[in-house]
Amino acid sequence: MKRLGFIAPFAAVYGRAGVALIAALTVMATVASAQGEGQRITPNFKDADITQIAEAVSAATHKNFIIDPRVRAQVTMLSATPMSPDAFYEAFLSILQVYGFVAVPSGNVIKILPDANARQLPGNDLPDQISTTSDGIVTQVIPVKNISAAQLVPILRPLIPQYGHLAAYASSNILIISDRASNVSRIMRIIARIDQAGDADVEVATLVNAAASDVVRVVTALYQQQAQAEGGISSPLKVVADERSNSVIISGEPAARARIKALIVKLDMPLDAGGDTQVRYMNYADAEKIAAKLKEQITGLSQAAPGAGGAPGGPPMAQAEKSTTIWADPETNALVITAPPKVMRSLMAVVDKLDIRRNQVLVEAIIVDVNLSKSAELGVNWAAFSQKDDTRIPAGAFITPVGGVNLIDLAREVDSPGSSGKDLSGTTFGIGRIATNGLSFAAMLRALRSDSNSNVIATPTTVTMDNQEAQIKVAQEVPFITGQFSNTGTGGGNNGVNPFTTIQRQEVGTILKLTPQINEGSTVALKIELESSNVLPSSAVPNAVDVTTSKRTISTNVLIEDGGTIVLGGLISDDYSRSENRVPFLGRIPILGLAFKQRQGRNLKNNLMVFIRPHILRDGLSTSRETALKYQSIREEQQKVGKPELLPVLPGVKAPVLPPIAAPQNPQDNSPAPATSREKEAAAAQEAQTRKADQPVATPQPVASPLPENPQ
Repeated sequence: MKRLGFIAPFAAVYGRAGVALIAALTVMATVASAQGEGQRITPNFKDADITQIAEAVSAATHKNFIIDPRVRAQVTMLSATPMSPDAFYEAFLSILQVYGFVAVPSGNVIKILPDANARQLPGNDLPDQISTTSDGIVTQVIPVKNISAAQLVPILRPLIPQYGHLAAYASSNILIISDRASNVSRIMRIIARIDQAGDADVEVATLVNAAASDVVRVVTALYQQQAQAEGGISSPLKVVADERSNSVIISGEPAARARIKALIVKLDMPLDAGGDTQVRYMNYADAEKIAAKLKEQITGLSQAAPGAGGAPGGPPMAQAEKSTTIWADPETNALVITAPPKVMRSLMAVVDKLDIRRNQVLVEAIIVDVNLSKSAELGVNWAAFSQKDDTRIPAGAFITPVGGVNLIDLAREVDSPGSSGKDLSGTTFGIGRIATNGLSFAAMLRALRSDSNSNVIATPTTVTMDNQEAQIKVAQEVPFITGQFSNTGTGGGNNGVNPFTTIQRQEVGTILKLTPQINEGSTVALKIELESSNVLPSSAVPNAVDVTTSKRTISTNVLIEDGGTIVLGGLISDDYSRSENRVPFLGRIPILGLAFKQRQGRNLKNNLMVFIRPHILRDGLSTSRETALKYQSIREEQQKVGKPELLPVLPGVKAPVLPPIAAPQNPQDNSPAPATSREKEAAAAQEAQTRKADQPVATPQPVASPLPENPQ
């Protein structure tokens, strides 16, 4: 109480500086009394100058201080428990650290300087023991045994303050650090924890089902980033394949080796298919063709692999080609493949894409040929002559063939029917007088009109698979003379003449060749070659020396929707001709000139069109429905031929008729009703046929329509 009463008026006179001075004097008095009472100090400072605290520490520890003029600070230190002089000195060092100063021993003197100069000044260099609580400057050399000292510098640098120092000497693999003792001690403990010797033992994992090289490739790819991240002296995780024993050699930490071994056990599982050899039965494709294509693929991949001509062992694809065999068994339509697992999976993926049910296309070509021909001829023939006094001097004549017949041919027919060989069709009037003496005359009026028309519809139909060429021929082998010659000899008939004729037979009829390609959706691309030819009658070409044929051909590529109809091409012609033969001047006389002229006219119209309609058969149901439709159409035609007669020529004999066909059913659909108009027609025909097995059914003929309805 007396001490406090003394301080209070002093503080009133001298202010805060006076209080700090009194506190320092009090601490020094306490230190003086403590030297005889067991060395215990209880320092308390309130805004005291740091030099005053240094004086108190010097009095308690008997240490000599040299204070740099730049050391200036007002310090507040509160303590509730007594402490020893050494603890008081450590507290003083902590005060210096807080305010950015450092105590540097130099002989018997301790220099108090700003900490920015600490790294250039000697301190407690290379001590045997470093305090974990001291804030004194310590310089230490730390040897590193198992890892690289240079790799520790960027890791530990954030833990060192700016005034500290940390460097690595790679040749000796050591670290040089200068910092406060407590931080140096912490850094040494961190280095001791990191600098551990690796337990990189070696283990061998023997494989039973998988190939060692394939397993090593998978594991290396999986742990590649981890292996790159692990650097330094310690060996990272390594896996090596031993081809001879089909084993994997593992080197690394025990935990990493355990993970790798567990992964290898999972990879070394037997394949579901069983081994490197598999037998694959083809469902739709030809095994021999597929085998040839797969061999080409393996050869091409091995040649295109990088480094194909490099190392003695060759690249992996080249080795895979040597260990891969592919052959086909035509009896069972199966592929037998022996290959490594990776190559096997690749080949099986290709086979899965190729061995599929291919769509079929029903193609109907409709050829419509309508011809109309009209011709007319009108003319007069006359002749007059005299045989008087046994002379034959013609007085005049106008003889021009009318319809291929003239007055002379008519006279021959009258005298001897059939001797002229001419057709006397049409209307012919003749008049004449033949006398042995006097004037003889004859006249003929002939009128001929000819009308002819033809309507031909041909519907060649064929079914083929997608991208498969199909050809249908409905034709006759017609002989054509290509050459004639004769050999003259001494023997044989015909006075030794041996005629020889060479002929060549050509197909005349309807020939359809096409290749469909089903595009995405319901579009069909068709490559079409169509030929329609027939033999013309001799009257069509009167002056022909041999058989004459009429040919129509189309070669094109078209794009058609499924079930749609498109015109491929055609010809529409209208040929009109008129001719007149007359006597000059006389033939132009009105009315009388008709006796001196012959007229003929001809009009020929030709309408030819070719249509095509494809229909995609995607499954067996569509195929059976289209087949039933065609089957029923043929059956109806047979029933028309075999109609009952009132007076049968062959009683008891019936015309053969196809048996009824069962209506197709979709096993995956409970509603067998067809969706398209063509399917509805087929279903209706089947239902009617079921009711009347042997009676004609009056159902429409879908194939006889030149422009069928689009079922879509």
